[in-house]
Amino acid sequence: MGEIRDFKSGRSGEPPRESMPRRLAAIVAGDIAGYSRLMELDEEGTHARVKRIERDLIEPSITEHHGKLVKTTGDGFIAIFDSPVEAVRCGIVIQQNMVGRNASQPRHHWIEFRIGVNLGDVIIEADDGQVYISGGIYEQIKHKLVCGYESLGDRKVKNITDPVRVYRVLPDPAAFNKTRKKRENILIFLLSLTLLVIAGGVLWYLLLQPKGKMGNQASVPPSAETPGASSSPALAAKPSAPPPQPAPSVAPGPQQAAPAQPSSAASRIAPATPLASAAREPEMNPIRGGSFTMGSSDDATEKPTHQVTIKPFAIGRYPVSVHEWNECAAAKACAFVATGKDDAPITNISWTDAKQYVAWLAGATRKAYRLPSEAEWEYAARGGTQTKYWWGDQPQSGMANCKNCNDAATAAEQPIKVGSFKPNPFGLYDMGGAVDQWVEDCWHKNYQGAPSDGSAWAEGECTSHVIRSGSWKNDARYVRSSNRDSYDTNVRYPTHGFRIALSP
Repeated sequence: MGEIRDFKSGRSGEPPRESMPRRLAAIVAGDIAGYSRLMELDEEGTHARVKRIERDLIEPSITEHHGKLVKTTGDGFIAIFDSPVEAVRCGIVIQQNMVGRNASQPRHHWIEFRIGVNLGDVIIEADDGQVYISGGIYEQIKHKLVCGYESLGDRKVKNITDPVRVYRVLPDPAAFNKTRKKRENILIFLLSLTLLVIAGGVLWYLLLQPKGKMGNQASVPPSAETPGASSSPALAAKPSAPPPQPAPSVAPGPQQAAPAQPSSAASRIAPATPLASAAREPEMNPIRGGSFTMGSSDDATEKPTHQVTIKPFAIGRYPVSVHEWNECAAAKACAFVATGKDDAPITNISWTDAKQYVAWLAGATRKAYRLPSEAEWEYAARGGTQTKYWWGDQPQSGMANCKNCNDAATAAEQPIKVGSFKPNPFGLYDMGGAVDQWVEDCWHKNYQGAPSDGSAWAEGECTSHVIRSGSWKNDARYVRSSNRDSYDTNVRYPTHGFRIALSP
């Protein structure tokens, strides 16, 4: 019998913490665009290159993304994955590697795979080397991968009676933004052209008026003016002037005096910048400094226990909520607009997403907002205690939003609102349960060599980061103050959220 592995952490040698996820039969089908043409150009060379690509790229990529290669053909392959996320990631890896492999070849010798991903036996037809997914796959992965998607509308595909909604995957988010920016630039050009035509018409009308008539019109009360004759030359020229620049992203600090404005212009100036007006600061609790024993003997990743000294800091009273996240999204500083109840904690967040939020909040408020370190998080979660949970060593009903430890429905797609259960001795809510919470630290498999000063344990660009707390989908073992786990830095997961910290 194979070893038992935990679904989220991949730990071996222990029973799974929760039931295995439902199997998602995601099928990846790939074939080479223009294969017949390539064989006509160089049959032997093309055949050798294709076999080398299958051996060195296709098969290893499928294995690394936990897929199973079902079949290879002369010009393609079919693979099955349990996870649609891994299926799409595999397709992206193959496409990105092919770019490098083709770089040394003349354009007419390029080998480009057309890759389709769907649930079931649908094969998306395409004309070039791209990754295409169906609407069903898109709904599964749209907030779980840091990439762009371009809707191609409904398409007719093999073996399916009704048309299927098809999306093109853009692995580089900048490519998606470039496409969207191009469309925006076209709209801006058309709008500017329209304004120039209108401004030119107004100027032409005014310049052709006799000077005496313009003077007479200036003295007529507004109620007696004829349509279109109310504009003075100064106002008429206004539409052709450049559009106003957006306000600075950071409001003046409390010690900065705003420059004086003429009274006539003051009424046209917004009272605050967009970021300043949108940045409602989450409620924070100050935490006194102190020392505590970090870790436990309950799991290999939580060893060895060690003394850590924490400096004073502040931490969010609650996890960041949907409403707070959407203020960042409205300011165009966070990646997507979240759905769900405003007072529920934000979910489906990657570590990179969380860093975007704290960077926006720090810039908008001029305060040192950040993610807490792993040591700070555990110190705050314990609330001055050294027991497994802040209330004691045994799970208690009604103390946290987790599986089998309260009467709330754990099958819900979204956790209940923040602050629904009792706070710990430091006055903090949901420090265990509700949502998994990202911290600053890179993932390390244990505490060997961990810092003792409470700082984040990070080095360079790490591929995975630490999550704490457990979620409403996990059982009480995850809610322990010392429990720790990890996840990919740039991948979103439905139970992942975060809370923020603030340096003095």
